[in-house]
Amino acid sequence: MRLVLFDLDNTLLSGDSDFEWGLFLAAQGVHDREAYEAQNLAFYEDYKAGTLDIQRFLQFQLGPLGRHSRTELYRWHQQFMRERILPLIGHKARQLVREEQARADLVTIVTATNRFVTGPIAAAFGIDHLVATEPEVGADGQFTGRAQGTPCFREGKIACVDAWLQTLGRRWSDFNTTVFYSDSLNDLPLLGRVSHPVAVNPDATLRAHARAAHWPIIQLHP
Repeated sequence: MRLVLFDLDNTLLSGDSDFEWGLFLAAQGVHDREAYEAQNLAFYEDYKAGTLDIQRFLQFQLGPLGRHSRTELYRWHQQFMRERILPLIGHKARQLVREEQARADLVTIVTATNRFVTGPIAAAFGIDHLVATEPEVGADGQFTGRAQGTPCFREGKIACVDAWLQTLGRRWSDFNTTVFYSDSLNDLPLLGRVSHPVAVNPDATLRAHARAAHWPIIQLHP
């Protein structure tokens, strides 16, 4: 059996959905644009360097979800998809997803970006399963602005995939082939867990690691 895992940002997408969501909200006047963009960029640079404090970042990134109604958030997200996300979905990424869906027994996206942002993106790729950081929902049905459970980041991605497989009555040992596509040094823990790691438009650290380990390196984006 074949299990295929896709990272999302800068892997299937030719950009970062978390980063773009922050810029989109700033452009809508949801918060002070200059201050928010500066902090958003600082977190993004930490992520690329492998030094991101995920708890501090989630407080920053999920905060707006807790300050606005889900109706308003979903309305914004529809515009966000049209303006910011669909232009980041290229032909090669869609083709790769279709090819893997045709030969895999189970396919999912595994992303540190929260489910509110990424759920519609997974649907745009036609991928039914999503393993993501979970935003907390209060008793009133609204987002609290906090994360729930283990962030789907670095080693946390392994724990989140384990938990997701359990909900399906599956285990890693059910699959004789496990594949993970990713661009980032932050995904080295999960890349090391699968039988077939694939580096996609990798950052410098991941590229060097992939070459040393003789992992495939592919380009989905210019």
